Amino acid sequence: MISSNRWAQWLATNDTNRFVLSRKQGWHEFVHSARRDPLERLSRDELDELGEEEREDYDEARRVWNANLPTVKTQQLTDAYDVIDQVMASGRRDGDRLRGSVVIDAAPGLGKTTIATRYGRDLHRREVRRHGPRTRVGHQRLPVAFIPLSSEITLKGLNVKLLEFFGHAAAERATSPRLASMAVDCVVSCETRLIIIDELHFVDFRHRRGIEVSNHLKSLANEMPATFVYVGVGLQERRFFDEGLIGDGAALAQTARRATRCPVTPYTNDSPAAARAWTDLLAALEQHVVLADAGPGMLTDLASELFRRTQGHIGSLTTLIERACDQAIRTGAETITDTLVASVSIDNAATARANAK
Repeated sequence: MISSNRWAQWLATNDTNRFVLSRKQGWHEFVHSARRDPLERLSRDELDELGEEEREDYDEARRVWNANLPTVKTQQLTDAYDVIDQVMASGRRDGDRLRGSVVIDAAPGLGKTTIATRYGRDLHRREVRRHGPRTRVGHQRLPVAFIPLSSEITLKGLNVKLLEFFGHAAAERATSPRLASMAVDCVVSCETRLIIIDELHFVDFRHRRGIEVSNHLKSLANEMPATFVYVGVGLQERRFFDEGLIGDGAALAQTARRATRCPVTPYTNDSPAAARAWTDLLAALEQHVVLADAGPGMLTDLASELFRRTQGHIGSLTTLIERACDQAIRTGAETITDTLVASVSIDNAATARANAK
């Protein structure tokens, strides 16, 4: 029997979305998913009035909400969108002209994939609104494809992942040249405008297999009427732009001339303006947290400690906040305090750097 209380009903329509973005069905669900209904913030007295099952469901609803706070339009996101918009201007070129590509290159935990997927979602929605869900010849319109790479990806593996996104039945059976041809057909038939290649740092551009993948990506970019957005960690240091070449040969790398690097930086606190930007971010986030005693100053008053714990990395910060919210619910604290923050465990990199200070 399904519970009829309103918090169970909220969960029924707003529970965790388990999108599989590497498949067109999951990407479609992500693109067209509605925003969660606002979750009411109950006072302590109102919490005490809830029955046992109601309280259990409300606490679970809060955990879902606090783990999925709305994306804040940070300066980093705005700057990245501006770079991608500039590169996408080349995407309007006729098919006989080359398009540029974007490389979102940064350290872990800075929101690279979030930037790419949110941009892709916005573009996808605009294209479908303008042109409809079907192409002129009746194929499903898929303006954006999201392709996450895996460890030691090969040329054939890349083609298979492309075809798996589009749901092509022959993804596992054809030869590598035929796979590439089918991938091009999918992109053309579905009028795909943007292809996001995530986790590109899995490719070692200094070795033969990595060079093959690099050359194949250039080949696909030549054949596909789409703009590529590459996302990865330390791609400049991994010689992505140099295509694994060294010395004088690096000057001949086509990628360096075709690709525009889009760095994403962490927040800093080395100037009054930087500290203010960090505090503004915390103020924006604390408005959305659903705890009984949440309010202005809950996070901003802890700005220095939160920075020390996360070093300005947005991924570490959001993890710390969602785990602190869970602790606040479980312990009955119903707010985020310095003591509670100190009790929260987060990623190893942030913890190691915080302890080193």
